[in-house]
Amino acid sequence: MQIKVDDLRGSEITQLLREHIENMAQNSPPESMHALSLDELRKPEITFWSVWNDRELLGCGALKELDPQHGEIKSMRTASRHRRKGVAAVLLEHILAEAKKRNYKKVSLETGSMDAFAPAHSLYARFGFKECGPFADYIEDPNSVFMTKEL
Repeated sequence: MQIKVDDLRGSEITQLLREHIENMAQNSPPESMHALSLDELRKPEITFWSVWNDRELLGCGALKELDPQHGEIKSMRTASRHRRKGVAAVLLEHILAEAKKRNYKKVSLETGSMDAFAPAHSLYARFGFKECGPFADYIEDPNSVFMTKEL
């Protein structure tokens, strides 16, 4: 697996992010969807990575700087045909290593509370994330699970 910073201009990543947003819409009410658009993901405070096997896109994820000591994981997605192969774990390790290089003290995330998000909850828990309250601009929402990890 190769992880690279992605400029979000390729058709493969556009399609994967479209799938990500469509999946969020199937599992979350509109007011509880926090997936970012391509333009939002291109903001300077966000670093976006894609994971490849040769020319095949396996997954993606991003790290948003909330402040100099706090990052947020965004847009974690594994391509459907590559789920349960360790793609997300490899990418999460990469993102956490980058957060440590940036001297962040913690990394947080928001994900859905529905059963469809149970694999994500398990992944983050395996990496030491604990449930927490809303952070940044989020508000309490029964459709959201907030998690954080001290670095």
